[in-house]
Amino acid sequence: MSTSKQDALAALSIAEAAAKLRSGEVTSRQLTEACLARIAVYDPMLDAFITVMKDKALAQADQLDAEQKAGKLRGPLHGVPIALKDNIDTAGTRTTAASALWEDRVPPADAPVATRLKQAGAVIIGKTNLHEFAMGAGEASFWGAARNPWALNLNTGGSSSGSGAAVAADLCYGALGTDTAGSIRHPAAYCSLVGLKPTFGLVPIRGIAPLTLCLDHCGPMTRTVEDNAIMLNALVGYDRRDITSVEHKREDYVAALKQPVSGFRLGAPLGFKEGTHPEILRVCEIAIAVLARITAGIKDVSLPSTGDLSIGALGYSGETWAWHEETFRDSPGKYQLASRRRLEGAAKDEPKAPDYIRTKWKLDLLRRTIDDSFTDFDLVVMPTMRKMQPVLNDMFKRIREPKPGDPSALSNCSVFNATGLPAISIPCGFSSDGLPIGLMIAGPRFSEGKILALAQAYERETRWYRQKPKLTPDTLVPALTV
Repeated sequence: MSTSKQDALAALSIAEAAAKLRSGEVTSRQLTEACLARIAVYDPMLDAFITVMKDKALAQADQLDAEQKAGKLRGPLHGVPIALKDNIDTAGTRTTAASALWEDRVPPADAPVATRLKQAGAVIIGKTNLHEFAMGAGEASFWGAARNPWALNLNTGGSSSGSGAAVAADLCYGALGTDTAGSIRHPAAYCSLVGLKPTFGLVPIRGIAPLTLCLDHCGPMTRTVEDNAIMLNALVGYDRRDITSVEHKREDYVAALKQPVSGFRLGAPLGFKEGTHPEILRVCEIAIAVLARITAGIKDVSLPSTGDLSIGALGYSGETWAWHEETFRDSPGKYQLASRRRLEGAAKDEPKAPDYIRTKWKLDLLRRTIDDSFTDFDLVVMPTMRKMQPVLNDMFKRIREPKPGDPSALSNCSVFNATGLPAISIPCGFSSDGLPIGLMIAGPRFSEGKILALAQAYERETRWYRQKPKLTPDTLVPALTV
């Protein structure tokens, strides 16, 4: 197959690829080979993958093609190549969390999300790069920082940096990310993707290296909203062995896309403009005007403050420290500088049990009552990020500064990790320099169906997903000064 045909195949949405597979127009092997061909050309530029599972992916594809010939189709993910962030366990394939500490670690079992994707027929094509142990914005990885396909000198957003780069550059059709303070939505906004953080506990996180367990989420990153709903359908479900998992009646999120949005009442949370880049405000205000036109309208609203319950809150560092304490005391030098400094701070300021418990009580009460805020509006909308994509070399310099800074200050995302509410970032336009900008939609617990329906309604009005980064095999790769 010619390179141009392979590129065209790799650029399909999951829904489009599924339709071609069902009709027999293409095979899973052809889709997988198309992605592998692009990985061979573009991953050396992007550092999106830590491990490419070429042989296993092709074997999976052949098995799924055989199943299709026998009349068995598992669903819309049947035969479609998907990538997993490399903090998600995969049996028989190393899971490194982008750390020298786990350079050769091979888990004995899949994380439930990996199992569910395989059961749905997805081909697992590889493990994507990330900020080491998901502790930051994407700049610190044992394997080198992932680069943004829209501008190779820029940050992709983190910590799910490789997942963002891989999906945006057509190296896979979708990917899983994890999100503790915005780490699915940051790369979605910075790479012009759809990234959903589901309701806390809706998608199991067992078998995923934790950052701050009470704030951690796992969710899909895709090029379209429909693709996101397709992946979410495969991921949700109660896991008795996951202490964060919650029971919720199964929903069909693809079917939920069909609901009308004209009656949706929208809110714009007060204060989101503060500290937001003018280009982001300009683009997002245009997007919000579109949403106001296709819904029942929008008004200013207030949500409860989570200022003392964000990822940096007193007590939460104890969750991170509890997980890393033994390995960090034994092998501190195997951590990247940014992670090492964070863990040194956690050890120095190790919270007392009463402080942690009081913080956790506040968090639990907030999550029990947060839906009460949605009395006369259904969903909220705001910019995903407050700042444009940082230059990677500038980020490397900041790592070495006495106070490197808080990556969560870049965005409006962390409030929805504290509340546990579902939130999605969707492409909503570009800066005058041609850089992607994202819009966030959030709602009450388990309102994923409404959020996805509104996101798709906006997507159909604007079709920003059709724009692609202008990567070619001859694209100049700027030097990084780590």
